[in-house]
Amino acid sequence: MRDQKVSDYEDMINLPRHISKGHPPMPIMERAAQFSPFAALTGYEDAIKETGRLTDERAELDEDEKTVLDKKLRILKELEREQPEVAITYFKPDAYKAGGAYVTAKGSVKKIDVYEGVIRMQDGTSIPVEDLTEIDGEVFFAL
Repeated sequence: MRDQKVSDYEDMINLPRHISKGHPPMPIMERAAQFSPFAALTGYEDAIKETGRLTDERAELDEDEKTVLDKKLRILKELEREQPEVAITYFKPDAYKAGGAYVTAKGSVKKIDVYEGVIRMQDGTSIPVEDLTEIDGEVFFAL
């Protein structure tokens, strides 16, 4: 029986592949796309990941911590021309949901803009003074 089926199609095995004259061949990328998995809920997986991503709550500084930060900011302002090396920890609000993250920027202070309330670092990072939580560096060892 098996030999019968093979022999039924034996005359077609060595024929050249048919190429349509009316339809140009589909590009390989489009051919591959038709076999890609179907995503009925586009973006659903990203939404689940975003919901599961954790953020921190902003901690309020007490008066003593605010006083120390203020003192360090005044020292940085006085030494601004020397562009001291510091590590500044600040709260960066999340762009998509409540909360944010604590980030530490290390480098030289380029300028303290009192009017805008921003510390500009040499690498271009701008840090809002209201978001500061800690400033460390060798310039403060005398404190």
